[in-house]
Amino acid sequence: MPRLLYILCYFPLLMFINCKSVTFNKNVPLEPTFEEHHFDQRIDHFNFQTVGEQKYKQRYLITDQYWKKSDGPIFFYTGNEGDIYGLKKASGFLTDLAFKMQALVVFAEHRYYGTSLPFGNDSFTDDHVGFLTIEQALADYAYLIKYLKQQYAALNSPVIAFGGSYGGQLAAYIRIKYPNLVAGSLAASAPLYWLTGFGDRHGFWKSVTEQFGKHTDACVNKIKKGFAETARHATTGNFAEISQAFTTCHPLTIESLNHLYGWVRNAFAQLAMRNYPYPTNSRASFPGYPVNVACQIILAKETAMEGLAAGAGFFYNRTSSSKNPNAIQCFDIYKEYIECADPTGCGFGNEAKAWNYQACTEVILPGGSNNETDMFPSLPFTLEMRDKYCKENVHTTPRNDWLAINYWAENLKLASNIIFSNGDLDPWGNGGILQDLSPTLQAIIVVGGAHHLDLRGSNPKDPESVIAVRQKEAAIISEWVQQHWQRLSKKLEL
Repeated sequence: MPRLLYILCYFPLLMFINCKSVTFNKNVPLEPTFEEHHFDQRIDHFNFQTVGEQKYKQRYLITDQYWKKSDGPIFFYTGNEGDIYGLKKASGFLTDLAFKMQALVVFAEHRYYGTSLPFGNDSFTDDHVGFLTIEQALADYAYLIKYLKQQYAALNSPVIAFGGSYGGQLAAYIRIKYPNLVAGSLAASAPLYWLTGFGDRHGFWKSVTEQFGKHTDACVNKIKKGFAETARHATTGNFAEISQAFTTCHPLTIESLNHLYGWVRNAFAQLAMRNYPYPTNSRASFPGYPVNVACQIILAKETAMEGLAAGAGFFYNRTSSSKNPNAIQCFDIYKEYIECADPTGCGFGNEAKAWNYQACTEVILPGGSNNETDMFPSLPFTLEMRDKYCKENVHTTPRNDWLAINYWAENLKLASNIIFSNGDLDPWGNGGILQDLSPTLQAIIVVGGAHHLDLRGSNPKDPESVIAVRQKEAAIISEWVQQHWQRLSKKLEL
């Protein structure tokens, strides 16, 4: 039997030859069982002298529960800045679609995150952290893909890359860098333009403001008044009242005022990114549409400063160590928000060290807020300020043009087989690709979608728009898989 006919006969989804009638609904199977494995990965793929053949244990998760052995595609998640288990939890679309397409599913952890630390506890010293680059991470994924295809006797199986946010950026880049290994990519909520230095440096904070404005203009106006009221109290030296309003663990001073502003700004940015239509429990528990809930809390308070404090408290009460959303406690603003080279926040622990380093080398994060196009105080963070911070704290000088040179940036139209999806509720959305670049580089807008909502698993409260988007993504991916087997069949017939 010719190879193509064999595949069409044994893949229910691919029996729709035109790939336009692929269905994708809310009926999904139970979560498959993933196994944790480690791959002996080279620490340095590009220099034969630095560490020689020294290797580290790269963690990955894998399931073949739905896989049609040797013939099914391989779905490969390009891990981003976090523990791979958390990323898997937020990316159920892979397993939903794997069930329908009988795919092998792999979640690969990014070097220097989770347990994939090349030098263990010494990974973040100046002489070791330099191996943390996008190029090294993509080479990790390339070698892991090659290894898995050999281990599973799947040398001819097409690989589809998936990723969200920075992981979406990596999914696009691996298709650009290794098209010999990856047949196509879904880059969900990947702010490819902003992270390579193109577009409005203040656009992120403008987008956060717009997301709160979608509740009501009154919410944005009260937030602005809250910051103004706080500033007036600071001007008169009334820091005791500010400290009381924000329930801080330590008295505020003129020196800590900007950090308080950053702490509040970070809370609203995080709420905007988590603005999903249903309750979520990723590291912290949030209700559906938390921006709307925060606005209701803010508007219910008598004074604007009390509303501002209550809105920030709504976020931090859910991310604090108490794990009690209703806790009455003080907020340690220096522990709950740490300033770094990413004004949108770096997080905590080793993940923060890793992301801060990346923000000081290759990745260009948004600038500060300006109080003109956004609702926040003017907290500037220019490229010059970033350079100074990075030299003093990370001992590096950022290369602001490198990603654009290495991964094409405005010339992405030269690539192929990449889906760029962005939600209109996602503050990162305007930094991504919002229009088709070519027939094989399609941009999809998720109406009512927060940060990579389409990459999450199906939920009964999903809006019809995201269901339609997932169906379209499934149809495109199935077409890529079909085209792969068609090309292979022609080669075999020669």
